Amino acid sequence: MAVSEAPAPAREVEPPAVERLSLERVLGCALEIVDRDGVDKLSMRRLARALGRDPMSLYRHAPNKAALLDGVADTLLRRLTVDADDPDWSGQLRAFARGYRRLALDHPNAVPLLVTRPLATPLALRPAGTLRPLEAILALLVRAGFTGTAALHAYRSLIGLLHGHVLNELQELVDNPDETDALLRLGLYRLPIREFPVLRGLAPELARYDGAAELERGLDLLLPGLAAEPP
Repeated sequence: MAVSEAPAPAREVEPPAVERLSLERVLGCALEIVDRDGVDKLSMRRLARALGRDPMSLYRHAPNKAALLDGVADTLLRRLTVDADDPDWSGQLRAFARGYRRLALDHPNAVPLLVTRPLATPLALRPAGTLRPLEAILALLVRAGFTGTAALHAYRSLIGLLHGHVLNELQELVDNPDETDALLRLGLYRLPIREFPVLRGLAPELARYDGAAELERGLDLLLPGLAAEPP
């Protein structure tokens, strides 16, 4: 008669390990919410729900929403690079400007964080990543022979151009893309002829708006002016 073997003891099944929450993951998820729904829709509670965590677990990474917004801006601006050792300072500024525009077009809902968020945070209290482009551009220009003061003026002029440009480009909306006539396509036919004759007359030019070309045109005006300033 065969003797049956005793059943092997059941192995304990360990619960799945909870993935450790990192600051990078928190800010990445926050940026996804901003990209999809806008800055106003981002909240600590909604972010925690998207991460599958308790809201209290987020506060070790960001003490409040303001810090969270600063972190998202920091995440974006870290993607911009400047080679402060490059003797072609003009080429570096042009490349920086193109990268800034591309960043804004890739994340249009985050543009308020890039353009207006610094107003809410004193310079010395901003995340280091948001200050690195400033430091790198100042170092680039000083090494190229600019005084510190002249380098700061140049930086402000460049950032002013970029902020104005991205806001303009993102507002270049078409009213009816199926129309072939520029006046109808842009909806300018709604404007009274006597009050807006010049604007209506520029409808074909407005319809041909090219953001990349407009930025290059602005840089073509700005950079030679900076180069002509006495050291």
